[in-house]
Amino acid sequence: MEDWKVYRFCQLVSESKDGDWGVGEETDKFAPFHVIRGTDFEDVRRGDVSGVPLRYLSEKTAWRRALRSGDILLETAGGSRNRSTGRSLLVSQRVLNLFSGEVTCASFARFLRVDSAIADPRFIYWFLQHLHLSGAMWNHQVQHTGVARFQYTRFAETQKVALPPLSVQQAIAEVLGVLDDKIALNERIRETTLSLASAYFEDADTSGDPELIGDLAELFDGPHATPQKIDTGPWFLSISSLKTGYLDLAESAHLSEKDFPRWTRRVQPQAGDVLFSYETRLGDAALMPPGVRGSLGRRMALLRSKSTSISGALLLQAYLSPAFQEEIRRRTVHGATVDRLPLKEMPNWRISLPAQGERERLSVKLDALHASVTQGANENRTLADLRDTLLPRLFSGKLRVKDAVRTVEEVV
Repeated sequence: MEDWKVYRFCQLVSESKDGDWGVGEETDKFAPFHVIRGTDFEDVRRGDVSGVPLRYLSEKTAWRRALRSGDILLETAGGSRNRSTGRSLLVSQRVLNLFSGEVTCASFARFLRVDSAIADPRFIYWFLQHLHLSGAMWNHQVQHTGVARFQYTRFAETQKVALPPLSVQQAIAEVLGVLDDKIALNERIRETTLSLASAYFEDADTSGDPELIGDLAELFDGPHATPQKIDTGPWFLSISSLKTGYLDLAESAHLSEKDFPRWTRRVQPQAGDVLFSYETRLGDAALMPPGVRGSLGRRMALLRSKSTSISGALLLQAYLSPAFQEEIRRRTVHGATVDRLPLKEMPNWRISLPAQGERERLSVKLDALHASVTQGANENRTLADLRDTLLPRLFSGKLRVKDAVRTVEEVV
């Protein structure tokens, strides 16, 4: 590492500004901008910009903050006691191409423009990812009126960055980018597969009389408390993991082997169960994948098919169908603090399924699609683990780039 040089982070950034909506009406003084918030980072990374709002922003501020390829967005507010701020997003040309028109960032994010004569923006982005994954960003977070805020100025002045020559920076960024691109591709394939599963169900003939849920499936709810969470062990599933057909384990926590029997006394989720939320996130559901050992989390329940002719995947698509989603909206109990589903009444609700015979054929199709979703999720966890293992070793100089390339080539 003789040719690596140490800089303060602020020395590597040529321009840095907080985002600012400055929302106004559609006039000559205001122009349309897509505004990326910290909560949009993961969706934008995957290529989904449908939820990014379009706002009319003041030319006085927005044009100075119009993003261009190579900029980095840094989340500066919106974390909690359980999650740090400091997440980042690289604004690549691919990201910009997702939008039609100008793009800027919201007030709870900050855009950074790296001095490209010294540092490769992709290398700096991965450095920030490394700090976030290692938990180092917590050191620069404070709680203010219930909201976690990232102290960027202190971070930029005190954070040291060891930079190799530009060619090495670019090589490191390329290696890590290959893994990230493969993860993003798998995520896009997953979304397409889930859309195909929904289309198959919608094309099926469900014009027969709806049936009682209690005749088709058993219903179990989860614990009404939360165990002590730890870094490893069986999964304590969270309703935040429910992603419209897909169970995202990255949003869940772990509990100890000692606590596991207590939290699965009522039921232990098994492959093919339909997991759903009965408070907040109403209408969302996902299929329990095979090989996952865990317990239901708070505000979570499951449906377990009683019949071999109705697979969990078929029951899931019926749950997510527009007709049953409307039933959920109709029967939701609106409380003073949260909305909820009356679980005791749910077995008497009716749900539409295809006719006998068609159920078996459709179950086979849907099972195959959801098996591919599970395979992609497992591959992405392997790729993410490899990426997170390589990050600290590459940034410390303990791993040579050519050795990292060889490792990546074996799995991609």
